[in-house]
Amino acid sequence: MRNYYRSFLILLLLLGAINLFAQDNKTNPDTLMRQGTALHNQGKYAEAIEKYAEILKTDPENGFANYETAFSLYALKKQQDAMPFLEKAIKSNNDNLKVAALCLLASIYDADHQTPKAVDTYEKGIKINPNYPQIYYNLSLTYLRNNQYDLAEKNSIEAIKRNPKHVGNLSIYALATYRQNKKVNALMAFCSVIALGSTTSTAASAFNNIQNILNGSSINQDGKTTINISPDDARETSTLNLGLSLVTASAKTKNLQGADLLTDELTTLFKLAGELTEKKTEKTFFDTFFADYYYKLAQTEYMPAFARLMAINTDRDGTAKWGKENMAQLTGMANWLANTPRSF
Repeated sequence: MRNYYRSFLILLLLLGAINLFAQDNKTNPDTLMRQGTALHNQGKYAEAIEKYAEILKTDPENGFANYETAFSLYALKKQQDAMPFLEKAIKSNNDNLKVAALCLLASIYDADHQTPKAVDTYEKGIKINPNYPQIYYNLSLTYLRNNQYDLAEKNSIEAIKRNPKHVGNLSIYALATYRQNKKVNALMAFCSVIALGSTTSTAASAFNNIQNILNGSSINQDGKTTINISPDDARETSTLNLGLSLVTASAKTKNLQGADLLTDELTTLFKLAGELTEKKTEKTFFDTFFADYYYKLAQTEYMPAFARLMAINTDRDGTAKWGKENMAQLTGMANWLANTPRSF
């Protein structure tokens, strides 16, 4: 009987310890942080904030909890409420957390049309960690919104160098160069956007911009082609724009339509830009990342497949039919795009 009570007592003690551990685990900061992050990812921002608040009750200076609280408040469009939490997160000893907080703070300034403060805050973050992946994208977006297209281009290049397969980085570069009349730069960037996600709305918009660029030269009623050249363009930009106009004008005389026309235009343009780049002793980011890359593609047999990939949103049925009949080329193109490196 004594052994029975002793065993029962041990069982009660074990159950009490397990229950105590469970209670402690529920209030463990790491557990609460994981729960809050999961709730935020589900779009349950208010519930996420409650989890972070539990951490801040006992550790009000916790940098991660302050940042995540601010992030969820930002998602709730309560930017001003997020500011005090960001100020605490910025004081963190963790550089990545500090930069993330500065990046979010700058986004709030940008949304509030405080562009100088936004830029200054981004620059502070870059000084702390120049390789933080998001900050150059955000900064280039701020410049783009402020019509400072040269600075938007410059920072989008830094963003692409750190994340070359990020559609947003490529999109900003494309738009920034487009606004500067760097038509070939923009066209190749829009092509890259589509190649990364051909069926998205962003890709559909990118192809519309490609079409606008290719249709930059117009044919008059008398059948003569008008080529538009801006005297304000830099010499290299003027050369490429002139080449683009000549390429599209020549393609239109061949009585080609649809994907065949696009194949001809892109192939000829890629080769032209690549040949011009080959002659240069000092190459720019555009030369190495875009012109060299697409010059290599233009010399393969995959340009018909690439042109159809670009225009997939305009004729999905026709593209699907062509793909079934030309599966080897389609597969070859996909492998080429996936395995051909791009340099900076």
